[in-house]
Amino acid sequence: MNFSKLITFLTFTLLFTSLIAQQPASRLVREANMMFDNENYCEGAEKCEAAYKQISKKGKKAKLKKGQLAFKAAECYRLTERYKESQEWYERCELLGYEENEPKVLYYNAVALHKMGDMDKAQEYINKYKALVPDDPMAGILELAIQNAKAYKANKTRHVIENQRQINKPEFDMAPMFGDRKESKLYFSSSRAGSTGSGTDPRSCENYMDIWVSQQDKKGNWGEPTLIVGDSINTEDNEGTVCFDGRNKLMFFTRCPNEKKMNLGCDIWMSEAKGKTEWNIPTKVVLKSADSISVGHPCASEDGRTLIFASDMPGGMGGRDLWMSTYDKKADTWSTPVNLGPEINTSGDELFPTFAKNGDLFFASNGHPGMGNLDIFRAVKVGEEFKWENPENLGFPINSESADYALYELDEKQGYFTSERKGENGDIKPDIYSYVLPPNLFDLRVVVTELGKKNEIIPGTKVTVTGSDGSKFEGQTNEKGMVAWEKKPNGDRFINEETSYNIVIGKEGYVEDNKGAQVTTVGAKYGRSIILEMSLIPIKPIRLPEVRYPLASAVLLVDSTINSKDSLNFVYDLLTEYPGMVLELSSHTDSRGTDASNQKLSEARAKSCVDYLVNEKGIDPARLVPVGKGERVPAEWKDPETGEVIKLTESFINSFKKSDPAKFEMLHQLNRRTEGRVLSMDYVPAPKPESNQ
Repeated sequence: MNFSKLITFLTFTLLFTSLIAQQPASRLVREANMMFDNENYCEGAEKCEAAYKQISKKGKKAKLKKGQLAFKAAECYRLTERYKESQEWYERCELLGYEENEPKVLYYNAVALHKMGDMDKAQEYINKYKALVPDDPMAGILELAIQNAKAYKANKTRHVIENQRQINKPEFDMAPMFGDRKESKLYFSSSRAGSTGSGTDPRSCENYMDIWVSQQDKKGNWGEPTLIVGDSINTEDNEGTVCFDGRNKLMFFTRCPNEKKMNLGCDIWMSEAKGKTEWNIPTKVVLKSADSISVGHPCASEDGRTLIFASDMPGGMGGRDLWMSTYDKKADTWSTPVNLGPEINTSGDELFPTFAKNGDLFFASNGHPGMGNLDIFRAVKVGEEFKWENPENLGFPINSESADYALYELDEKQGYFTSERKGENGDIKPDIYSYVLPPNLFDLRVVVTELGKKNEIIPGTKVTVTGSDGSKFEGQTNEKGMVAWEKKPNGDRFINEETSYNIVIGKEGYVEDNKGAQVTTVGAKYGRSIILEMSLIPIKPIRLPEVRYPLASAVLLVDSTINSKDSLNFVYDLLTEYPGMVLELSSHTDSRGTDASNQKLSEARAKSCVDYLVNEKGIDPARLVPVGKGERVPAEWKDPETGEVIKLTESFINSFKKSDPAKFEMLHQLNRRTEGRVLSMDYVPAPKPESNQ
């Protein structure tokens, strides 16, 4: 605005203010009421304020009239989304005691406080309202929204939200939509300076909205938005909420008449592409039966012959619902709209439908449980038809206490949407935001111990990791028996999303296991540290838990002192954990008795162990080899006093027969043992015979 225009503007403003001050209160009140009734909320707020200030008489009637005007001023501000001002005027109403005449003063004050993020104070006013109007379901809905907001914030998703400042202006910017296959040309609605329409929309206090477009460069920066090029696309009316068919050859958009045509509702218009950057004169898509009905927020199918849209037409669930219509090419008409039904629509408003890349349906609703006002939901596509079910709230931070709507999905992890959340300056207005879901972060730690001995770590173990994405890396366990992978030198992660990994370990002196262990991040919703405990089997006999037998018997002893079958379950677990293992089970006796009888007894005892594992536990007999070793291989014993490792020969044990009978029996018992030895790790079960049926 140049200097001469500024002087003219200030002069007019001062004159207008002076004239208002000189007008009789009754005239101001009539004008204020008329503006409010005609939904001219933008000018109506100032007119109601002026009329309020002119009523200076005391008494019940004057107090009531001031309360009425304060309430209408508050409503004008609320309905134009100036919540801070509306909240101040609701409080003036309360000071005048006007809530006794209109309890909604308390409810709408709670709404304003909720929008500004003051949940505790909003709840305070809901409680006041419920004391006067205990049965209003709207209070319960707002109360639930406050609870939901707290819950969603406490369980926020990992999405990162960013205001697109390269695109947004101080005016309204909303409903982002891409109009090219590369998804680099962003269309949106805006009331910014330079719009085609003149004057101010009395419902929003903004310029009339037009369709604008911004081109993204190779570096990802947005160019200065310009008005869409096309004959009669942008007009004196409000235009916005654009969508395209799959080839970007058809464009659908909403047009809403200005205040001079107040009996007309919004309509959907269609235009065909004219070259690469221009659009032809649009034609109206006939979908409604009366001019006063509104249809808008189009969402077109891939072929452009099916439209999902929002409307307040009769036959809905209440409020504004989502409907569907299909184009008949022969008749050149659109079918009678069909309501999407109770799976999607509620008694509230459902608006701004868009399709996800997989065919799911995004839409905004204030009827489904959410954080308050409009929240964005995702409904799952059913079959190949245009049907969806089970809407799910996208949660915080995509949704907020304010209105959130018109989401466009670039892929599973990023996109754009509109939000009216409080900005950095405290403003609450529509802006375009982006969202990104950062990758889940994983790291892998492998700890290697000796099988059955968690405290026996094995340093120097080679660990090789192979990923289903073709990656491969290896390392060695440290002195703590552990090796870990997190970041590569260039910052990339070793363990990535949606990838499965096979981990193989090996060290000289231990049985080689070529199968290894598997971990996966496929389907993981959250990042985490993957800690994998693995074991190596030493190439030496594996001492099994104690298995006892009655004297001179091969029957597995099960009594109050021991359950030998439970002890053998160690072997079962071992074979289950290592499905390629073939194990030798060798039984030993003490030195008492003849060599021949001990050999025979040990063979029978080894067979008893195998029989249990095969017949009762279902282990393939090909994986077990019973061996009886009689008394030929004495066990080794570590003297707890000297630390000396001693072979338990018959002569050594007999030295304690008289001096320490308890130790004598204990050492004999150590010789009576069952041990395992790994024969191979390459067992493959025989194929099952094919059925004749």
